[in-house]
Amino acid sequence: MDGPKRQLRVRLRVTARRRGAGDGADGSGSGAGAGGRKRRLDVPALNSAVKLQRREIGGRQLAARGGGPAAAVPERFRNMRLQLQFLRRRSKIMEIVAAKDIIFALAHSGLCAAFNRVTNKRIAFLNLSPDEVIRSLFYNKNNDSLITVSVYASDNFSTLKCRTTPIEYIRRNQLDAGFPLFESESLKWPGFVEFDDVNGKVLTYSAQDGIYKVFDLKNYSFLYSIPDENVQEIKISPGIMLLIYDRTPSYVPLKILSIEDGKPLKFFKHLLHKNKKIDFIEQFNEKLLVKQEDENFQILDVRTSELIEVSVSKFMTPSAFIFLYENNLFLTFRNRTIAVWNFRGELVTSFEDHLLWHHDCSTNNIYITSDQDLIISYCKSEAVAEDGTVTPIGSINMSEIMTGKCIAKISASDPVLNVTPRRNGSKKRSSVWSTVPEALEDVTALFYDEDRNEIYTGNSQGLVHVWSN
Repeated sequence: MDGPKRQLRVRLRVTARRRGAGDGADGSGSGAGAGGRKRRLDVPALNSAVKLQRREIGGRQLAARGGGPAAAVPERFRNMRLQLQFLRRRSKIMEIVAAKDIIFALAHSGLCAAFNRVTNKRIAFLNLSPDEVIRSLFYNKNNDSLITVSVYASDNFSTLKCRTTPIEYIRRNQLDAGFPLFESESLKWPGFVEFDDVNGKVLTYSAQDGIYKVFDLKNYSFLYSIPDENVQEIKISPGIMLLIYDRTPSYVPLKILSIEDGKPLKFFKHLLHKNKKIDFIEQFNEKLLVKQEDENFQILDVRTSELIEVSVSKFMTPSAFIFLYENNLFLTFRNRTIAVWNFRGELVTSFEDHLLWHHDCSTNNIYITSDQDLIISYCKSEAVAEDGTVTPIGSINMSEIMTGKCIAKISASDPVLNVTPRRNGSKKRSSVWSTVPEALEDVTALFYDEDRNEIYTGNSQGLVHVWSN
């Protein structure tokens, strides 16, 4: 992170699978496993083995690149065209991460490739052995390295293994310069590892030992441990952790710890409606968000005990959240739609022309800029084929978070949008084999490189495309 201002919660949790649950390097298994490739969206759940991941969101502020006022934002996307294509004939792309001038593309098969954006050539595959299945990626800005989380056929894909490799060594194709992390931890199911970029911490859970441990993300040194004594889930916010214990019929015990040293800051009980399922419990700074089945949405200030309730008819349980710390707001995702709320329980924004393509709201297909002013998503759109039939092809939509206005779009129906032609009449073959409609069909991963002002997409055909001015 570039400084304390960058307060967008960035979390990536990868959970181990049950032994023999079917991960396979050939892509025939379930691939991602129990949340292996979903970025954490704060999915409402209380199980520590729940499918949770979070899109790593970063990049320097637009001002550092001379970004102008909001009115000039559409200009950044106006002349986007299809420039490049990587990774032909692979399994579908599950995750894309860009770091400096390198693009990392992770396929459903567990194969991860690194490409040099300057030379537009593949550097290497990051899998160090034939039986390694990479489950997820995390770019660690603290030390400019890439962390891979993998499982292996040798133990039936049941244990998570983490490895860090400096970006500079990846650029040189010196992958052996990396080293393993958290070797002392037994990360078998339902164990997990979670990277929290805001606090610069790593949280691990060893189900075998029943212990949570916190490490420093800068140097991976061990900081402290938390015994698993009826802890059902841990939520992380800037500076604090919320421990959620097993509920009783009438209340759920909660404890807040300092993220820096693990010291208890507050212990309290939140009253519940008996015999009602808990839809979610979330923590945002001093605000506790609680929702039970068919009950009002509650926002509790844990410092003052002030309680705000929002009618169940106005706030229905979302499938996922994204907290925007810079703006003191949060996004909710429900039925492919997005809404912005404040912590008074008021709806701030509804988005126009931003119906998400995928039902699962995975942030593999969503990117929020570091200034938290724009959201870029793969959205529903329909294109008309030459024979007049309607072909379902998505579009890449850019919308303002505060207004909900769609300010730019990459769409197959745009007559200006095309594929980058050969340069100066060169006979050299173009680096793009896809048409624009083909590149926009069934996009499974999306990433926006703020420094280069480029969008990278991957699709179900295993192709990675670069969209650039």
